Amino acid sequence: MSITHIHVNAPQQGLFNFTSQLASVVRDKNIQEGLCTLFVQHTSASLLIQENADPSAKRDLENWLNRLVPENDPLYTHTQEGADDMPGHIKSTLTATHLSIPIVAGQLALGTWQGVYLWEHRRYGGNRSIVVHIGE
Repeated sequence: MSITHIHVNAPQQGLFNFTSQLASVVRDKNIQEGLCTLFVQHTSASLLIQENADPSAKRDLENWLNRLVPENDPLYTHTQEGADDMPGHIKSTLTATHLSIPIVAGQLALGTWQGVYLWEHRRYGGNRSIVVHIGE
Protein backbone atom coordinates (compact mmCIF):
# COMPACT_ATOMS: atom_id res chain seq x y z
CA MET A 1 0.00 0.00 0.00
CA SER A 2 1.31 3.44 -0.91
CA ILE A 3 0.05 7.02 -0.59
CA THR A 4 1.47 9.98 -2.47
CA HIS A 5 0.31 13.41 -3.63
CA ILE A 6 0.06 14.85 -7.12
CA HIS A 7 -0.14 18.60 -7.61
CA VAL A 8 -1.97 19.99 -10.62
CA ASN A 9 -1.67 23.64 -11.56
CA ALA A 10 -5.16 24.82 -12.50
CA PRO A 11 -4.88 28.61 -12.85
CA GLN A 12 -8.38 29.04 -14.32
CA GLN A 13 -11.67 27.22 -14.74
CA GLY A 14 -11.46 24.14 -16.91
CA LEU A 15 -10.34 20.54 -17.29
CA PHE A 16 -6.65 19.76 -16.72
CA ASN A 17 -5.33 16.41 -17.92
CA PHE A 18 -2.89 14.79 -15.48
CA THR A 19 -2.98 11.24 -16.87
CA SER A 20 0.74 11.05 -17.65
CA GLN A 21 1.67 12.31 -14.19
CA LEU A 22 -0.59 9.69 -12.58
CA ALA A 23 0.66 6.92 -14.89
CA SER A 24 4.22 7.76 -13.84
CA VAL A 25 3.32 7.38 -10.16
CA VAL A 26 1.73 3.99 -10.89
CA ARG A 27 4.79 2.81 -12.87
CA ASP A 28 7.13 3.89 -10.06
CA LYS A 29 5.21 1.72 -7.55
CA ASN A 30 5.84 -1.38 -9.69
CA ILE A 31 2.49 -3.01 -8.81
CA GLN A 32 1.20 -5.39 -11.49
CA GLU A 33 -2.40 -5.67 -10.28
CA GLY A 34 -4.19 -3.42 -7.85
CA LEU A 35 -6.27 -0.31 -7.46
CA CYS A 36 -5.41 3.38 -7.78
CA THR A 37 -7.72 5.59 -5.73
CA LEU A 38 -7.66 9.38 -6.11
CA PHE A 39 -9.10 12.10 -3.88
CA VAL A 40 -8.99 15.85 -4.56
CA GLN A 41 -8.49 17.96 -1.41
CA HIS A 42 -10.51 20.98 -2.50
CA THR A 43 -14.18 21.91 -2.30
CA SER A 44 -14.41 23.67 -5.65
CA ALA A 45 -12.64 21.16 -7.89
CA SER A 46 -13.40 17.61 -8.93
CA LEU A 47 -11.98 14.60 -10.73
CA LEU A 48 -13.19 12.78 -13.80
CA ILE A 49 -12.27 10.29 -16.46
CA GLN A 50 -13.14 11.69 -19.86
CA GLU A 51 -12.25 11.66 -23.53
CA ASN A 52 -8.73 12.93 -24.16
CA ALA A 53 -8.71 12.97 -27.97
CA ASP A 54 -11.09 15.74 -29.07
CA PRO A 55 -10.83 19.05 -27.16
CA SER A 56 -14.40 19.93 -28.12
CA ALA A 57 -15.62 17.33 -25.58
CA LYS A 58 -13.93 19.34 -22.78
CA ARG A 59 -15.40 22.62 -24.04
CA ASP A 60 -18.89 21.13 -24.29
CA LEU A 61 -18.70 19.74 -20.74
CA GLU A 62 -17.46 23.06 -19.35
CA ASN A 63 -20.12 25.07 -21.19
CA TRP A 64 -22.90 22.68 -20.17
CA LEU A 65 -21.98 22.72 -16.47
CA ASN A 66 -21.61 26.52 -16.46
CA ARG A 67 -25.10 26.80 -17.95
CA LEU A 68 -26.49 24.34 -15.40
CA VAL A 69 -24.87 26.12 -12.41
CA PRO A 70 -24.68 29.84 -13.22
CA GLU A 71 -22.88 32.49 -11.22
CA ASN A 72 -24.83 35.19 -9.34
CA ASP A 73 -27.93 33.07 -8.75
CA PRO A 74 -30.12 35.05 -6.30
CA LEU A 75 -30.63 31.87 -4.22
CA TYR A 76 -26.96 31.83 -3.16
CA THR A 77 -26.18 33.16 0.31
CA HIS A 78 -22.54 31.98 0.37
CA THR A 79 -21.13 34.90 -1.65
CA GLN A 80 -18.21 36.34 0.37
CA GLU A 81 -15.53 34.59 -1.71
CA GLY A 82 -16.82 35.78 -5.07
CA ALA A 83 -19.49 34.98 -7.63
CA ASP A 84 -17.74 31.80 -8.76
CA ASP A 85 -17.31 30.24 -5.29
CA MET A 86 -20.78 28.82 -4.56
CA PRO A 87 -21.15 27.55 -8.14
CA GLY A 88 -17.75 25.85 -7.65
CA HIS A 89 -19.05 24.05 -4.55
CA ILE A 90 -22.22 22.95 -6.34
CA LYS A 91 -20.27 21.73 -9.37
CA SER A 92 -17.94 19.63 -7.21
CA THR A 93 -21.01 18.15 -5.49
CA LEU A 94 -22.54 17.21 -8.86
CA THR A 95 -19.34 15.65 -10.17
CA ALA A 96 -16.82 13.50 -8.23
CA THR A 97 -14.15 14.25 -5.66
CA HIS A 98 -12.70 10.73 -5.81
CA LEU A 99 -12.02 8.07 -8.45
CA SER A 100 -10.89 4.44 -8.49
CA ILE A 101 -8.98 3.03 -11.44
CA PRO A 102 -7.84 -0.61 -11.68
CA ILE A 103 -4.17 -1.34 -12.30
CA VAL A 104 -3.64 -4.17 -14.78
CA ALA A 105 -0.23 -5.35 -16.00
CA GLY A 106 1.41 -2.43 -14.16
CA GLN A 107 -0.68 0.26 -15.91
CA LEU A 108 -3.87 2.19 -15.33
CA ALA A 109 -6.68 0.22 -16.99
CA LEU A 110 -7.99 3.22 -18.92
CA GLY A 111 -9.70 2.90 -22.28
CA THR A 112 -8.04 4.07 -25.48
CA TRP A 113 -9.55 7.57 -25.44
CA GLN A 114 -9.79 8.06 -21.69
CA GLY A 115 -7.79 10.57 -19.67
CA VAL A 116 -7.84 11.56 -16.00
CA TYR A 117 -8.68 15.19 -15.35
CA LEU A 118 -8.85 17.68 -12.54
CA TRP A 119 -11.86 19.90 -13.15
CA GLU A 120 -11.28 23.35 -11.69
CA HIS A 121 -14.62 25.05 -11.10
CA ARG A 122 -13.41 28.50 -10.01
CA ARG A 123 -12.43 31.21 -12.49
CA TYR A 124 -9.12 31.59 -10.65
CA GLY A 125 -7.98 28.25 -9.28
CA GLY A 126 -4.46 27.47 -8.21
CA ASN A 127 -2.24 24.57 -7.31
CA ARG A 128 -4.56 21.65 -6.47
CA SER A 129 -3.55 18.64 -4.41
CA ILE A 130 -4.70 15.09 -5.18
CA VAL A 131 -4.10 12.22 -2.78
CA VAL A 132 -3.17 9.02 -4.64
CA HIS A 133 -3.51 5.67 -2.89
CA ILE A 134 -2.14 2.62 -4.67
CA GLY A 135 -2.81 -0.81 -3.26
CA GLU A 136 -2.55 -4.43 -4.33
